[in-house]
Parts: sequence; C-alpha cells; structure tokens
Amino acid sequence: MKLCLSLRSLAVLCCSLFLSASLYPQNPVSDPSTAQLEKDIPELMHQADVPGLAIAVLRHGKSFWQRDFGVKNTTTNEPVTDYTIFEAASLSKPVFAYAVLKLVDQGKLSLDAPLSTYLPKPYIDNNNDDRLAEITARIVLSHRTGFRNWRNDEALKIYFTPGERFSYSGEGYVYLQTVVEQITGKPLNDVMNELVFTPLGMTSSSYAWRSDFDARTAYGHDADAIAGNLRKDDHTNAAASLNTTAHDYALFLAAVLNGNGLRPSTLREMETPQIAVDPECTNCTDRSPKQLSKNIFWGLGWGIEQNGTSKTLWHWGDNGAFKCFVVANPARKSAVVMFTNSENGLAIAPAVFREATGSATLAFTWVKYDAYNSDAFRFAKFAHDSGVDAAIQQFDAPLKSGAIPESAINSLGYRLLRQKRPPDAIRILQLNVDLHPQSANAADSLAEAYMDSGDKTLAIQFYEKSLALDPKNSNAASQLKRLKSPTP
Repeated sequence: MKLCLSLRSLAVLCCSLFLSASLYPQNPVSDPSTAQLEKDIPELMHQADVPGLAIAVLRHGKSFWQRDFGVKNTTTNEPVTDYTIFEAASLSKPVFAYAVLKLVDQGKLSLDAPLSTYLPKPYIDNNNDDRLAEITARIVLSHRTGFRNWRNDEALKIYFTPGERFSYSGEGYVYLQTVVEQITGKPLNDVMNELVFTPLGMTSSSYAWRSDFDARTAYGHDADAIAGNLRKDDHTNAAASLNTTAHDYALFLAAVLNGNGLRPSTLREMETPQIAVDPECTNCTDRSPKQLSKNIFWGLGWGIEQNGTSKTLWHWGDNGAFKCFVVANPARKSAVVMFTNSENGLAIAPAVFREATGSATLAFTWVKYDAYNSDAFRFAKFAHDSGVDAAIQQFDAPLKSGAIPESAINSLGYRLLRQKRPPDAIRILQLNVDLHPQSANAADSLAEAYMDSGDKTLAIQFYEKSLALDPKNSNAASQLKRLKSPTP
C-alpha cells in the first residue's frame, strides 16, 4: 500500500513539474511590472506581517508569471513553493459557479427553475415561507436569496423577497450545492473533479481534505504572524472549502478567459451584471439600499466592476487566517490571483493588484479592509511592537479625529484578549468607550474584557451601560442575567 501511494505522489509531482515548465516562462522578470512586483511584494509582506504569499499573473489567456514568497509556517520557516496549498476561502465560489453553468449547458439544471423542484423535500425544515420557491440558481449565484451569509446557530430564514436585492450569502451556495448533489447523485467534490479539476488539469485542488495535503498546506497566521493549527476539514462547502494552489487557480482562470468548457452564451451570462450592490453594505439582509452602486455589480459567481467601457471580474476570500483576491479582465484576457496565509493578507492586496494590473480596483473600497499603511493598521502594529500606551500617545490625533474608527479599536481590543493580555485589552476598549460614549457595542466589548479578567462588578456596570444604549442587545441581557444569578 505504501508503494502505491508513493507512486501516485510521484506521478502527481511529475505532472505538476511538466505543467509548471510548460506554463511559466523561465525569465519573465524582464517585464517591468512583474519585476517591480518581485521587488515590492517582500517589503509589503514585511510591513503587514504577512508570512506567506503565492501569486499568478495571466496574460493573453495563459499563465505568464508565478512567484512564491515567504513561509508556510513561521514556526518551521518552511518556504512557500509552487506546490503549497492555500485555503481559497470564497474564491471557491467562482469555481463552483463554473461547474453549475456546465450543468446548465448539459441540460441537467436550469438557471431559472425554482431549486425547490429538484429536491424531494423543502430545504428549510418546518418553514411555510412560499418565497423559498422563488430561489433559483441564477438568484443564488448573484447573491439575491434573502439568506444571511451564515446562519450560525439560528434557523435558516429568508429576510427579503428573493431577487429583490443583493446580500452576500454563503448559505445560498450551500443550498445550490445540495441541489447539485441531488441531481448528479454524487458528493460535491466528485462533481468538481468530474466537471472542473480533471478537465482543466487542476491536480492540487479539492473541496475536501486529501491526505497528500498534510505536508503541502500553508498554516494560517493571525495578525501578529503567529501560526495556528493545520485545518483539515472533510466537510465540503461550495462557498468556502476549496484548497488549491496559485498554479491550479491560474488554470481555472485561463479556462474562463478563453471560454473553455462553457457555451459562449453561458459564458456571457456569467459575465453579465445581474444586480448592482449596495455601496455601503455587503451583508444587507436587514436593510434596503439607500442607493445602488454605479460601478460594482454581481454576475453569476463573480463580482463585476464596470468603469466606463472597461469590465473586470473579481472576488475576495476571507477564511480568517487566509485571505486571497482575484481579478480578471475578459476583454484583455488577463488576470491576477493572490493567496496569503495571514489575517493581514488583504491589507497589501490593493498595492499588489495596482502594480499587477496597472490600475486601482474599486472593489477594495467596498469590501473595506484596512490597508497596510492606514492609520488603523499602523496603530495596531505599533501597539504590538511598542506597547499600548506608546501607541495611544503616538496616534492621539487620528484616534480623536475618528480616522481610526471605532471598529478598528474594538478589533485590536479583542486581538489583545485572544493573546491573553487582559490589562492591555481593557486599556484599548476603555479608550473606545471614552471616544465613543454612545456606542452600545463599545460598552459591550469592554464589559466582556472585564468579565474575562474576573472583574464581575465592572462587567455588570458596562453591560448595563450597553443595554441602556441599546435595549435590543440580547448579548448584554443574557450576560447580565448570568452575572447576577446566585452562584450555586
């Protein structure tokens, strides 16, 4: 048995080496933009504490340049290579959408038929909401189901009439995954192997964990470049569980850019805006948009950015300790994809993609991640490197002006709590309450820090303050009930 596994691994490695040799030029750094990327990416990674990164650039419909930077794991310092596996996070979605559209071309699925007609029983248990019958594959792929992104511990619920507006939802993709598994009679990863990975030669890609990933996968890192545990999850999720390499994802992008595997009319559907997004919101189940974006839309599986006559496809990925981004220009047949093993990965993405594509990507302003050189990012890094008090003094002006927002201060407080530094966390969260005295969330967070540090009296005081500011704060109410109950 060991011999068979060894031969299989050798075959995969030889195939990968052949593909790399045929796809990537030996001396692409003579190109000015990639030469600049080669120089700038390590410095950007250093400034943002990003341990590892893999990037691929496509031009004229084929892979042009791929490079690997940094390490898979800051504990072992193993380098990132062409064969390093990254969590693709939500970059899973465009690949799944491509498979769904292949099923449409095969006549096995209709873009506009109710998904409920493909299942033997309603997808939502004990729910008589007739609006479930309005959800189609088209509505799922363009994020118009009315589902929240994730249900967490709540029952799945429709919050607005499907098709009415945009609200990003992984739950919608899981619903469509269930339908795909039903109509094919196969689990998701078998479907993806059959429709996508095998035809495109994506030998290092899977929505379910593979044993050969154990030694190849990058470890996720927190904002301070501390490695977490290797995540090996057999649970497949069409929205988020793809594990892959930059090399493999480039093969998928080449198929999209060249129209391989889909009918021309189906490819046009994928790349056609279905809905404009709310410019102020990505997950918008509880509110209607005040206005609609004039530049950012959603197609089938892709975000679409339109600026004049120029149109680009894009998507971002965020699995916490893994961040990634992809942009593709169908007219130019060019694309860039970047994977990182860091919570900070998207902090450097705008700079990387601006250099790689020659223009700014408007989508970064919509997904709202702090850039590595923003006041908020530098404040958190300064607090880590030089101490909380020094950081507060150094960034006094942007803290008081609001240039460092409440949410960023709050995030730093929780980061310090995770690092088991309760006095520093309390100092930061108290600052947030002082700067934002009418914020129920700031008071709630400070209460939690006091509770974690064992100060029951102050925890009660700030939970009460939070509840007074927001009587609907169910977390504050439940914590107060627990804190005030007699100790058994």
